[in-house]
Amino acid sequence: MKEKKTRVAIQGIRASFHEEAAFMHFGEDIQTIECNSFKQTFEALQNKEADYVVMAIENSIAGSILPNYSLMMGYSFPVVGEVYLPIQLHLLALPGVKFEDVQYVTSHPIAIRQCVDFFDEYPHLKVVESTDTAACAKRIRDEHLTDTVAIANTLAAKLYNLDILERRIESNKKNFTRFLILTHHENVEKKDNNKASLCFQVSNQVGALAKVLQIFAEQNINMSKIQSMPVLGKRNEYNFYVDVEWDNTKQYDTAIRQVLKYTHNFNILGEYQRHEDENASNEREQKFRAQEKITRKYINVKKIVK
Repeated sequence: MKEKKTRVAIQGIRASFHEEAAFMHFGEDIQTIECNSFKQTFEALQNKEADYVVMAIENSIAGSILPNYSLMMGYSFPVVGEVYLPIQLHLLALPGVKFEDVQYVTSHPIAIRQCVDFFDEYPHLKVVESTDTAACAKRIRDEHLTDTVAIANTLAAKLYNLDILERRIESNKKNFTRFLILTHHENVEKKDNNKASLCFQVSNQVGALAKVLQIFAEQNINMSKIQSMPVLGKRNEYNFYVDVEWDNTKQYDTAIRQVLKYTHNFNILGEYQRHEDENASNEREQKFRAQEKITRKYINVKKIVK
């Protein structure tokens, strides 16, 4: 019997950066479920039309994608992984098209903004914004456009049989997008997790949030991200979305128990293994060592003050 492929819902079409992130996490032997919006990806998961969702949550240039935090809270599907994808943008054209014949450039608005230095060099090019990088590449192939190029990734060039006229036209070569992997609760596997995404509220009093941050520091828990969003319809109330990382699970468990005393509406959105490459691993180890020294110094000073 043929094994069923993992179904992964993405925002956009095939060869988008979302599919590239899905390939990075699951491998290429998957069934991609194309969706027009992030909300539709969650609907596909809820209706059991997909097994997983791959969703962008932040970009190192554009920042956090705030509506996606609300989707996570609204649907309550657990986060089970993450992917950091380097964003490499190329200029794609039909085979045989020469750069001097190009009049129009089309892509997603964020991709266009990430290539401002390139457009400064060629001010005669007319920019046309669209909803998806891969969809722009597909349109060039389908409509046989000889005066238009798309800004997209290598995956789009390969799938839609386009030539790469110019490589790496993005202004910032170190730009990346972070994607989260979400699934049904029954698909969650027990692993040696070392990262968690949390959401909680604190009282609107002086030092309320500081108490929570102090607990993480004392337990040597690295807080890699904090994002606040207003609670809908409530004045001066905020949800804090926090990502924490640890090397010692007992310290993480202790921190969570202590944090519960100073928060309300506390949610663990997911516990998973952090995405790391070799360079990131070395940098993280140095960071943990430095943070441990600061934490010890802080605790010693606190004892002296007492």
